[in-house]
Amino acid sequence: MPPSKEKAMRYLIMLYGPREGLDALSRGDFGDWTNEDVTAMMEHMGAINDELADRGELVDAAGLTGPSQAKAIRLSDGTPTVTDGPYLETKEVMAGYWVVDTETPERALEIAKRASLSPNPDGVDPGGVEVWPLQEEGPAPE
Repeated sequence: MPPSKEKAMRYLIMLYGPREGLDALSRGDFGDWTNEDVTAMMEHMGAINDELADRGELVDAAGLTGPSQAKAIRLSDGTPTVTDGPYLETKEVMAGYWVVDTETPERALEIAKRASLSPNPDGVDPGGVEVWPLQEEGPAPE
């Protein structure tokens, strides 16, 4: 059953993974991942996408390319400058996301928990999942 649009709230569910692994995957290098591992992960994510679409909760979803393909914009003396790579030097980077429209925060957390169970080699947590409520309206002007 689709959520009631009067009560629903949007959430950003972000999946994280190891920086080096995501760069390798974007080059077609699966590292420790077998073809079966990749297929199982894609089927898991696809099943979540299908369920969210069937329930009318899916707003948007995508996997991201490797972080080496990202660009960052920084101000240098008031001038925007484009640099290669992600904005922060971290071990984990965002690998993909969903924007969902759910009736309750608990439902958004349920989706995130399911996403965290994505199959991966050796059952190691690849980087975690975060849930952020999206601001529906900006602050009222004074």
